[in-house]
Amino acid sequence: MVDGVLSGTARRPQRGEPVGVRVARAVRRIVSSSAAREVAELTRTAGTLQQPVTTGRQIAVTSIRGGAGKTTVAALLGTAYAHYRQDPVLLVEADPALGSLPLRMGAETLRWTTADLADIVEPQMSLLDVTGYLVQLPENAWLLPGSQGQIGAMLDTSAYERVMVALRRYFGVSVVDCETLPAEVARVALSASQARVLAAPATLDGVTSTYAVLQWMQGLPRHMIDGTVVALSTMDARPGIDVKAAAEKLRSTGAGVHVLPYDRHLAAGGVLRTELLARPTRLAAARLAAEVFQLSQKRR
Repeated sequence: MVDGVLSGTARRPQRGEPVGVRVARAVRRIVSSSAAREVAELTRTAGTLQQPVTTGRQIAVTSIRGGAGKTTVAALLGTAYAHYRQDPVLLVEADPALGSLPLRMGAETLRWTTADLADIVEPQMSLLDVTGYLVQLPENAWLLPGSQGQIGAMLDTSAYERVMVALRRYFGVSVVDCETLPAEVARVALSASQARVLAAPATLDGVTSTYAVLQWMQGLPRHMIDGTVVALSTMDARPGIDVKAAAEKLRSTGAGVHVLPYDRHLAAGGVLRTELLARPTRLAAARLAAEVFQLSQKRR
């Protein structure tokens, strides 16, 4: 999937936090009651993520520009659902223009794409038939790439709708890594999904433009803004804005907001390895996944 020379340029993956920070946090958890509270919160989060579904939940992840952390958020969500749920989980790349979801998920080879499967999948197929066209990931998760490592033809809305309607009955949760707004497929994905995530960088321009999109969504049917969560990603260890104040401003539109803390492992842009994520990142990703899933349960 990745050219051998290019993959050789990657440095050894590092943990999300320096060792000193990890040790200090462990000591604080020992001498305080935070460990018990954390366990209780994780238990509640796991209970939410493990709720059964009657029909597959489809969650669209998009942003208004590249570099906003959209694919990273989609990968975190898909990994969380696959870890906590017993039914199959699907990650879909609805962006044929060299999307990076396969790289993030560690796919070594690619075969069929989203556009390909739209012309192949049929109602009489079993789950085993369908997964034969997908890339298998750890923990009962599957990946449907948007391209084969080359820039392909644009994915049209009719092909996207066909493949998503057809696959919904096979997977408990599907996470769709969409094109950036205002691309047509991204708009269709947002309206057709049961919940939506807007990825935004914790920068002044990122928050400002995301706020404008949320204001636009306020003019749409009420369920659109009610079923939307902003994943505000901290791209730097020392962000140039007041992240807490920015999150409150975005919440004023009626959307939910979750802050993903800065994580060195995520910032490197390579294969997502959950064991290397900082503990606050894992907790934040689980909270985000739980809220988005809960919102998806409110829509048919």
